[in-house]
Order: sequence, then structure tokens, then C-alpha cells
Amino acid sequence: MEKLIITVTVDSSMSFPRNPYCPPPTDVERVADEYVRSVEAGASIVHMHGVHKLEDEIQPDGRKLSRVDVDGWKLMKDLIQAKCDPVIQFGIASARFEEKVRLMGLKPDMMSICFNAHDEHFQPDPDYPANEIYATHPRTELLEFATAAREHGVKVEVESFHTGAYYNMRYVAQRGLLSNPIWTTLFVGWPGGTWTPPTPQGLVFMVENLPFPVNWNVSVMDPPTHWQILTLAVTMGGHVRVGWEDTPFLSPGVYAKRCHELVDKIVRIAKDMGREIATPPEARQIIFGKERKA
Repeated sequence: MEKLIITVTVDSSMSFPRNPYCPPPTDVERVADEYVRSVEAGASIVHMHGVHKLEDEIQPDGRKLSRVDVDGWKLMKDLIQAKCDPVIQFGIASARFEEKVRLMGLKPDMMSICFNAHDEHFQPDPDYPANEIYATHPRTELLEFATAAREHGVKVEVESFHTGAYYNMRYVAQRGLLSNPIWTTLFVGWPGGTWTPPTPQGLVFMVENLPFPVNWNVSVMDPPTHWQILTLAVTMGGHVRVGWEDTPFLSPGVYAKRCHELVDKIVRIAKDMGREIATPPEARQIIFGKERKA
């Protein structure tokens, strides 16, 4: 079986705001240090959230998305790469188009693009107001995103919250705008109107209905089932994502005090099951294949 690629994401600001251990996105040095420690623990992709802020309300265009500080993203990327060489994947698929294109100019290896509508509702604790994200992403916009990514030499990470994203994946791929091998992350248990249930059946359904062979990765935002679904993904030959954004708990109600502890746990699970962990160079070969950037 292919070696396991582990993605890590260090940001609870929208998904689990009560997390007492996660530094805010504006604390760039501390966040970068958490990424570096996570790579040392076995992660090979850093799903990087730089400095960002969610818009306060739905805007006149009907969208409620994130705004980014490009300079803050550059500093965080530089701090990470000064100490290790993981695959850099820029997250915040919820950023506005023009800002995402500016981020592409910083030359990440990959960038997240949501291939279905954004409809997310983060409120795990009723003491905190809900963080909600809304936007449609027409196929014309997806083509523009993918074209811009190709022009900047950035590989698209296709975010798939439900199988409707697969239709759009095929649509964009047929126009030659997704480099092979395609990489997609399957999001299960993420709250909101694009939710796929975090069950074994939900994951199997998502995998069995992929329109063609791709490299698939799994993100689970559901603390009760998080580790079980990731374990299933490991056994099925997929790749996994962990970190404070997805689920910050090592066990029920027990926060990971450092993000790398979540990486440590999935490494142990995978090794106990006989699956080897990919190093960053090995991950690059799997992710980029013959199309790896120089």
C-alpha cells in the first residue's frame, strides 16, 4: 500500500474558538513553530492558514468569506521553510478570488479551491456566536481559479464536501486545467449545508463515487468519530488530515496542548496497522508525479 501522507492544519480560530492552546492567526511565529513541530512528528503537507479574518456579515454580492493579509502569509511561509521543507498547501478556500490569486504569487506548492458551494456553520460551543461562510462557486469561477493556479505553477487541491464537487472536478479536468495526478480532500462531518455524514458509509460512498482514480485525502470535523473515520481512511489506502482546525481533541474532551500531538497519534495508528509514513520528498513524488515543479 502507498505510504501515508499526513496533512496538518494549525488553526482553531473559526472551527473551535474555545481551544485554549491554539495561537491566533496573527501570532505568526507561534503558528509557524507549531507547523514545524508537526512536520518533525511526521506530517508532510502543511495546510497553511496565514493571517485572515472572516467578514462580519454577508456582503452585497451575497457572499460571506475570509479576507487575508498577504504579507502575513509570506512571513509564515518563510518561517516554516527556514526550518523544514514540507509541501506547502495554502488553505482558506473561502478567501475571495482576487486575494487567492495574490497568494498564488507567493508560490505555494498547492492551493485549496472549493469545488462546491461554501455553506459552513461552525458553532461547537453555544457560548460562542456561530462562524458562518457562504458563497456559490460557479463553474466559470472554478475555471478561472484553475487557470490562474496553472499560470502560477500551483497545484490545485480540490476540496470535495459532497459528490457534487466530483461533477465540477470532471468538468474542469476535461478542459485540461487539473494536473495529474489530481489531489482531492474529502470533507466529512463539516457542519453546514454541504455536510457529508462522518460515518463509514459516508466515507465509502465518497470514495466509491470518485469519477476517476485520484489521490484522496480525508478531513473529519466531528470529535466523536474523528479518529475512527481517519483509521478507516488509512485502511482504505487514502491519506489523512489532522490538526487543531479539524478536531483539536486527542480523546473525548481532552485538547492536544501542541498540534504535533495530533500528528503523533495518527502516526501511531498507521504504524500499528502496518502502514508506513511518507516523508516530504516521498509525498512530493506521490502528489506531483511527473508533473512535479522544478
